[in-house]
Amino acid sequence: MNTTLATPSPAAATAAEPAERRSALLRPALTLFVVLSAVTGLLYPLVTTGVAQLVFPHAANGSLIVRDGKAVGSELIGQAFNDPGFFWSRPSATGPMPYNAANSSGSNLGPSNPALADAVRARVEALRAADPGNAAPVPVDLVTASASGLDPHISRAAADYQVSRVARVRVLPAARVRALVEQHTERPLLGFIGEPRVHVLKLNLALDSVRGTARGPAASSARTPAP
Repeated sequence: MNTTLATPSPAAATAAEPAERRSALLRPALTLFVVLSAVTGLLYPLVTTGVAQLVFPHAANGSLIVRDGKAVGSELIGQAFNDPGFFWSRPSATGPMPYNAANSSGSNLGPSNPALADAVRARVEALRAADPGNAAPVPVDLVTASASGLDPHISRAAADYQVSRVARVRVLPAARVRALVEQHTERPLLGFIGEPRVHVLKLNLALDSVRGTARGPAASSARTPAP
């Protein structure tokens, strides 16, 4: 009886090689995909979230401003005010309402655009109408929107401009209101980076805490969105 070992044909061997090569390439690729997905999609977010909650929980949770156990805003996002008894924020060009954090944007109006000039003129007139006896120049940030439309601060000059109106409406001594502005003025970083600024919502909340002058919720209805 003749027994001979069958040897694979050259064609069969040639067909098997690409399959083995694909398997050799696919296995490490899948392994790397699973490992990187676990590291970047699970481990890294969990570690960074845990560190943030331990090291700076206030910032990690949105820098919320809490009053009487209830969040009334964020230190990072401004709010619009139109009640003359509150300090007003600078205009916001976000849509469909001012200070919409889901739609941060500026007006995109150039300095030569008539629409910008008209908007600034209307804002100046509104400020003058709210405080007829105030002949001081209107600070520019009270009539122009910021690039983000979410700026929670105004300049110290913008806050000082509004002191007389707020004091008159709330029947408070101007010195008392000016002292609150001073208390809520944030100084330049390291003493020279940036300009003094005032957080509008914090200042208005402090105003409402003055005995006998509260005017309801700090954030009043929004003014007309800036163009």
